[in-house]
This record gives sequence, C-alpha cells and structure tokens, in this order.
Amino acid sequence: MQKITKIDIVTRPDKLNELKEAMNAIGVTGMTISQAYGCGLTKGHKEVYRGREFSINLLPKIKVEIVVCEVPVERVVDTAKKVLRTGELGDGKIFVYPLENAVRIRTGEEGCMAIIDPQDHKTNFTK
Repeated sequence: MQKITKIDIVTRPDKLNELKEAMNAIGVTGMTISQAYGCGLTKGHKEVYRGREFSINLLPKIKVEIVVCEVPVERVVDTAKKVLRTGELGDGKIFVYPLENAVRIRTGEEGCMAIIDPQDHKTNFTK
C-alpha cells in the first residue's frame, strides 16, 4: 500500500480562500475545514467591554485537514508556508502525521483509492 499522510494546518481565517486556491493548483482536491480557537506565542490580548477589561486568550483560527497519497507532502507544506506566512505572530502551525489507512465508506475502497478523485483515477492510473 502506498504511503498516506495527513496534514493539519491551523492558521488565520482570512487566509482560507488563498490557501484553498493554492492547494487546488498543486492537485489537492479534498480538505476538511473547521473553525477553531487557540493561542500560542501571542497569548491573546486584552479588550474593554462596557468599561471592564477582559483577557481574550483564545483567538479565532481555522483548521484545515488534508490527506494526501499522490501529492508530495513537502509540496503541500511548502505551498502552505508560502501562502500563509505573514511574518507576524499568529501565522499558525502545520502538523504532519502518517496514516495507516483510509476507507471510502460509500464504495469500501481503501488506501489511496479511498482519497483520490475517481475522475483522476481514470486518467492517472491508466498511464
């Protein structure tokens, strides 16, 4: 079985569209996006609401989960770094995990066959 890898990207919500376009451009067709809250080095900030000061230590983020088999992991990570880096605190993190297996529930396909686009399968695997 080919190697399957999961890449989690936690970053600023305003970068989502740019990241999706960049991933599509390198052949990543599927991803899962979740709203998240978190803090890292920024440790949040203080805001005043109705005269009282509040510590806001969980900032809004998005979590993008991508599973790849055919697209090289390094290409996904390098592309994400280029798109998401502003040089400011809060740009986010990228986590890379090996996966044992993937299963497409509808068809029962496993491994790489479960995560690739069936349309791509006809062109990529018949060569």
